[in-house]
Amino acid sequence: MRMVDLIEKKRNGFSHTKEEIEFIISGYSDGEVPDYQISAWAMAVFFQGMNEEETAVLTDAMVRSGDTIDLSPINGIKVDKHSTGGVGDTTTLVLAPLVAAAGVPVAKMSGRGLGHTGGTIDKLESIPGFSVEITNEEFTGLVNKNKAAVIGQTKNLTPADKKLYGLRDVTATVNSIPLIASSIMSKKIASGADAIVLDVKTGAGAFMKELSDSRELAETMVKIGRNLERKTSAVISDMSQPLGFAVGNALEVKEAIDTLKGEGPEDLTDLCLTLGSHMVVLAEKAENLEDAREMLEELISSGKALSQFKVFAEAQGGDPSVIDNPEKLPSAEFQIEVKAEKDGFISGIVADKIGTAAMMLGAGRATKDSEIDLSVGIVLNKKIGDSVKAGESLATLHANTEHVDETAGKVRESFTVSDKPFDSPPLIYDVISE
Repeated sequence: MRMVDLIEKKRNGFSHTKEEIEFIISGYSDGEVPDYQISAWAMAVFFQGMNEEETAVLTDAMVRSGDTIDLSPINGIKVDKHSTGGVGDTTTLVLAPLVAAAGVPVAKMSGRGLGHTGGTIDKLESIPGFSVEITNEEFTGLVNKNKAAVIGQTKNLTPADKKLYGLRDVTATVNSIPLIASSIMSKKIASGADAIVLDVKTGAGAFMKELSDSRELAETMVKIGRNLERKTSAVISDMSQPLGFAVGNALEVKEAIDTLKGEGPEDLTDLCLTLGSHMVVLAEKAENLEDAREMLEELISSGKALSQFKVFAEAQGGDPSVIDNPEKLPSAEFQIEVKAEKDGFISGIVADKIGTAAMMLGAGRATKDSEIDLSVGIVLNKKIGDSVKAGESLATLHANTEHVDETAGKVRESFTVSDKPFDSPPLIYDVISE
């Protein structure tokens, strides 16, 4: 088998066999297939695509290129949730304790963020003492005991995907549905989950800007899950504006606490209940989505979900009193209002600009070596569809310097104020399931 023949085959629009895809991925992992050939192959895939079987085989080959996590010591159906990213995406902080309170084991492997804010681990480390530095045995033990735990990603998880993604990033082949879907699903499957719920974002602040592309990605990932014997559902949700109000690490933890109290933003609460309901059904803890949602709403109103957050935090070294006293979270020295310049109605919020502004304050990493300031960020005071008066606050900057004119300008620019009333966008566009 020669790589040049396989490049030509895909370039000409033909499908690969299982053996051919395994040859490509193992050869690239072992260094026998050079970067320039895998780049040419990725470009051929970009233009010619892959069928359902090819995409599943590619995903499986990347899973088997490195370590896989054995979650078999954990009792029950392990359900993982993945979001394709966005701004102010606090769902994991809410869902882990909420779904765990429903008796669903949530064994979460997370990383540190590169971009607007930190990743799930960075956010959780806003809770004093919280640590993910635990062994695999401690990890599985905590999930069995408390139904939820978080651990850092192993370095040798899907190494072929890491190599291929780095190459796609510099060869203009990132936006290929089969390559995106296999990249996401390979990490989820290698992490050991029995079932996967996907939150596929769409809109200006999402990786996939167009609904049609988001739907194709969701359908492709659900098919991969089915072919690799993982129960999988996907929810396509809006990211034309930041989710919730908070963008920043400690600020998002506080918002998660508010949501678990039943006092969180309407959009964040609704999305968490939707995603959580799918997780509960896939874990076979409820027969249908309506029963699952009712169960989760009861766990919030009874206070059991919030109590589960305390148990989860304390088990990993975190100070549980923070859950009742969020003022103990890191807080910024200055709170600076960004005010509207005219009366009207909010008709748009450029989520990416809000995210960039939060990173400028120190809430995210521009490079892997950047240090995050857990206390800073942005809290939106207006969302799309809201009315606003000149001089009224659009957003509050939480900063550790008063010199934030450039950041304030970027936030103000991200808001569009129109003369006529404007409807808020739908939160959920579609659900794709097996």
